Amino acid sequence: MLICWKSRHKPSSGFLSTCFKWDFTLRSLYVLFTLVLNISCYELATETNKIVQKDAQFDFTYNDEVNTGIQTIYAFNHTVSRNKTEGVRVWVNLLTNNTKSPILFVVRQKQAVLSFQVPLILRGLYQRKYLYTQVGRTLCQPPTRALSETEYFYVDVSTLSSSTIKYQFSVSRVDSFTLQTDLKFSFTATPSQPQYFKYDFPDGVDSVIVKVNSQTNFPCSVMSIQDIQCPVYDLDNNVAFIGMYQTMTKTAAITVQRKDFPSNSFYVVVVVKTEDEACGGPLKYYPLLPDQLMDPGNRSKTLDVVVSPAIKSEVYVMGMLFCLGIFLSFYVLTFLMACVESKRGHHKRECHPDMSPAETGKGLVTPLPYEYGSVADNGSSFSSEAITDSIESAKVHYGYMERSLESVGCSRQDSLSSVEEDDYDTLADIDYDKNIVRTKKYLCVSDLARKDKRILSKKYQIYFWNISTIAVFYALPVIQLVITYQTVVNVTGNQDICYYNFLCAHPLGALSSFNNILSNVGYVMLGLLFLLIVLQRDMKHNRALVRNDLAALECGIPKHFGLFYAMGTALMMEGLLSACYHVCPNYTNFQFDTSFMYMIAGLCMLKLYQKRHPDINASAYTAYACLAAVIFFSVLGVVFGKGNTVFWIVFSVIHILATMLLSTQLYYMGRWRLDSGVFRRILHIVYTDCIRTCSGPMYIDRMVLLVMGNIVNWSLAAYGLIERPSDFASYLLAIAICNLLLYFAFYIIMKLRSGERIQCLALVCILFTAVVWGFALFFFFQGLSTWQKTPAESREHNRECILLSFFDDHDIWHFLSSIAMFGSFLVLLTMDDDLDNVQRDKIYVF
Repeated sequence: MLICWKSRHKPSSGFLSTCFKWDFTLRSLYVLFTLVLNISCYELATETNKIVQKDAQFDFTYNDEVNTGIQTIYAFNHTVSRNKTEGVRVWVNLLTNNTKSPILFVVRQKQAVLSFQVPLILRGLYQRKYLYTQVGRTLCQPPTRALSETEYFYVDVSTLSSSTIKYQFSVSRVDSFTLQTDLKFSFTATPSQPQYFKYDFPDGVDSVIVKVNSQTNFPCSVMSIQDIQCPVYDLDNNVAFIGMYQTMTKTAAITVQRKDFPSNSFYVVVVVKTEDEACGGPLKYYPLLPDQLMDPGNRSKTLDVVVSPAIKSEVYVMGMLFCLGIFLSFYVLTFLMACVESKRGHHKRECHPDMSPAETGKGLVTPLPYEYGSVADNGSSFSSEAITDSIESAKVHYGYMERSLESVGCSRQDSLSSVEEDDYDTLADIDYDKNIVRTKKYLCVSDLARKDKRILSKKYQIYFWNISTIAVFYALPVIQLVITYQTVVNVTGNQDICYYNFLCAHPLGALSSFNNILSNVGYVMLGLLFLLIVLQRDMKHNRALVRNDLAALECGIPKHFGLFYAMGTALMMEGLLSACYHVCPNYTNFQFDTSFMYMIAGLCMLKLYQKRHPDINASAYTAYACLAAVIFFSVLGVVFGKGNTVFWIVFSVIHILATMLLSTQLYYMGRWRLDSGVFRRILHIVYTDCIRTCSGPMYIDRMVLLVMGNIVNWSLAAYGLIERPSDFASYLLAIAICNLLLYFAFYIIMKLRSGERIQCLALVCILFTAVVWGFALFFFFQGLSTWQKTPAESREHNRECILLSFFDDHDIWHFLSSIAMFGSFLVLLTMDDDLDNVQRDKIYVF
C-alpha cells in the first residue's frame, strides 16, 4: 500500500482500486483479532473470579472468606405485612487485620440499596480517623401496600484484596423494631452499630414526646427523628442531614407532632458519636501522622427509649386561662381598692405647717433627737448658726420661697416649653447658694426641692419618652432576630441551637416552647396595670395643683411621676424581651432577657434617690448613658469574659473606681469637681480632718450607707476577679440587685429613725413582696437549662412540668418575679404616703 502511494507516476484508476481493497482487508483482520483477544480474556477472568450465591438463613452466623477472585452473594427472603413492620439487621465482624483493601457489603432490596465497608473508618475533628472492625446496620423497611407479601433481598460481598480476608456475617430479625406507647425499651449502640426503631401514631394522639435516657454521660450520642423513607441516615457523619436531632449525654427529649409526618409514623435513630467534644467531653491528642488511624476504644452505650403522648389541646387552653386569670385578678383587686380609696379620700386630713412626721400618726419608732437647725457643732466647718444664716440668706435672695399659693397655682398653667432648668443653674449666685444649702449638716426636703416644679416635671418626663424610644428601636430587631432563629431551628432540625427544657417544651405553631413564652405575659399585664395606677395618681395630683391644694403644693415628698412611667414601661419591655429570648434561648441572645432588668434596677435606685433629692437627681441622658455602658460591659463579659484574666482585671478596676466616684458624688450632693485639682483637694481634706484635727464625718448617715456600699461592691469585685463566674450577665445583675437592696434597706431604716411611719398599704406591699421574692428566687435557682455548658450537658438539668402539666419551674419564676416586681414598684409608689400632710421643711433628707 505504501508502494502505491509512493509511486512517482500518476496511478491509474485500476491501481487505486487495488490499493483500497488491500487497506480494507487489513483493517478487517485487525478488528477480528481484537475481538477474539477480548473474548479470550473475559473467559479467563470468568474462570478466575468465582461468584458464589447462597440461599442464606436468618439468625445464622456465616464464617466465610473473600478475595479478589471470590464474590459471595447471600440471598434472603422474608414475609412482610402491612400491619406489622419487622426490622432486619445485618452484622459483620472482620477476622483478618486488613485496612488497605476493605470488604464491600452491598445490600440490594426492592426499594433501597445499603452499602458499607468493613473495616469502617469514621472521621472526627481535625481529620482524626477511627477504625471499626465490627459493623451492624439496620435495613430500611419501606411500607408495603399489600396485606402480606414475600420480600427478597441480596447481600453482595466483594473485595479488591489479592489476599484472603476472613469475616463473620449474620442477618437477624429485630422483633421489637416498632416501639409501643409508654413502653420502655433498652438497647446498646456503638459508632459503627447505630440503632433505629419505628413508631406509629395511635388513633387520637396528635403529638408525642420521645425520651432517650442513659445511666452514663459518655460516650456522646445523638438522637434523631426521621421520616419513614430510605435511606436512613444513621452514621455520625450523616445523621444531621435530615429530620430533627439533638446531642445527649444522659437525657434527650424531642416533641414530635403528627402533622409533620404524613405517613403517621417516624424513625427514632440513636447514633453514638466517634468523639465526646460535642457533649463537653475531652478531646484526644492530635495524630502525629496525617493518615494515622486512631483507636476508638470502648464506645458502647446502653440506652432506654420511651415514647409518651404529649399534652392535649385542652391543657393548652387551661394553661392560657390560668395565666390570664392570675393577672386579671390584680386588675380586679386594684379596681376595688381604688373604689375604697375614693370613698375615703373625702375625709383626708389637710396639710399642717407645724406638724412633724411623728405627729401625723403614731410613729413606729421614736424620732431622731434633733430638730432642723438645732444641732450643736461637732467640729465640722458648719455650725448651727451658719445653717440658720444660710436659710435666712436663701429667703432674702429668692423670693419664690415665700411666694403666695395663688402665684404658684397660676404659674403651673404656663407653658413648660418656656422654662428650662438651665435658666437657674447657670447663674453664679445660684451656684454659690447651692454650696451653702447642700453642704449643711442636716438637710430637709425643702432644701433640695427649690427648683420650679414645671422644670423638674419636664426633666423627669424625659425618662419615659427616652425609654419608650429605646424600647422601639431595641425590640424591633430583637423580634426579627428571634423569628430567624426559630426558622433556622425548624428548617435545619438542629435542636442544639436553643436551650429549652425539652421535658416541658410544648410547641404551638412555629414556636417550639410556647409555655415559656406565655408565662411572660405577667410582666406586660402588670406593667400596664402599674402605668394605669401611676396615671390615676398623676391626674389626681394635677387636679389638686389646679385648685391650689396646700398639701399638693407645699407638703409631702415632691410628686414626680416620670420615673414611675419609665419603670412601668421597662417592666412591660422586660416581659416582651424575655418572651423573645425564650423563643430560642441561647448564648448569643441572653442579653435580651437581662437588658431591661439592668434598667429596672437602675430606675428603682434613681427613684429612691429622687424622692428626697428631686433637684439633684441624674438627668435621663446621663442615667441611660450609664445603663448603656453596663449593657456594653455585659456583652463584653459574655463574649470575652470566660477565663479571660485581663478582662476581669480591667472590669474589677472599673467597678471599684465607679463605686468610689459615685460614693463621692452622693456624699457631697454633687458639690465637687473631677478635675486636675482633685488630688490636691483630697490631700488637703486628709490633712485637715485626719492629721491636724481628728474629726468624724460630717454626714454620718450618708457615710454609713456609702461605707457599706463600698464593702459590698469591693467584695463582689474581688469575688469576680477570683472566681471568674462563667455567667457574667447574671453576675452583673447580681451587683445591681445587691446595691438596690442595700439602698432600699437603708432608706427604710432611716425613714423609721426619722420618726416617720409606714402606712398599712405600704407595709402589706413590703411583706407580700418579700415573701413572693423568696419563692421566686427558689424557682429561679432550680436551673432547668444553662447555656454555659454544651446543649447535651444542659439537658441533664431538664425537668418535667410541675404545674397543670404545662408550666415548669422557670415559668413559675416568671409568674412570681413579675408579681414581685409589681409589688416592689407599689412599695416605691406608696411608702412615703404618710408624709403627704407634712411640711417639706420637716422631712429629713438621707
